[in-house]
Amino acid sequence: MSTEPTPQDPAPAPGATPPAVPGRRPPTALEAKALAHPLRQRIVRQCGTREMTNKELADHLGVAPGTALHHVRLLVRAGLLEPADVRTGAGGALERPYRATGATWWLDDPLRGTAPDVRFGPVAAALDDALAAGPDAVTTSAAFRLHLSDDDVAELDRRILAVLDEYVATDDQRLDRPLHRGLFVLHRPPS
Repeated sequence: MSTEPTPQDPAPAPGATPPAVPGRRPPTALEAKALAHPLRQRIVRQCGTREMTNKELADHLGVAPGTALHHVRLLVRAGLLEPADVRTGAGGALERPYRATGATWWLDDPLRGTAPDVRFGPVAAALDDALAAGPDAVTTSAAFRLHLSDDDVAELDRRILAVLDEYVATDDQRLDRPLHRGLFVLHRPPS
């Protein structure tokens, strides 16, 4: 019997040891700077799904290769991207792809103190991805409304992140399964 958490049963089996979950930590100054630009947020998101070269990133994001390279280099210095093995491209040239390290997940509110449009960047990128994937790609959703104090919001966030942290920490055990992306957003409706 497997004790690995599944979407149907996130709790470990009785007597099983829950997975080790790394702790969240404040971002370093360089990590915060790297994530404070919407284009860098999108680069990290893209490289979290698959390894991408600078040219692939530039083409996908609609920017010049030099612009993409500038942002990629900062993300590598910050430890949020890492170079993958060199590969041979379609034209026979050697290419250097990059992949996300996954470190952004464990940062505690890296966009704290940034402008509202910067804080909204990950939400916009996730919505763009969902719209591009289309309605058939949605596996689950929940729309809700709740009356919450600031303390209630903090507790809801803590509890949801605790569940997600367990899944993120053990994701390497499920690489043979289909990839899913998600987003939890709590917002106040317009007045």
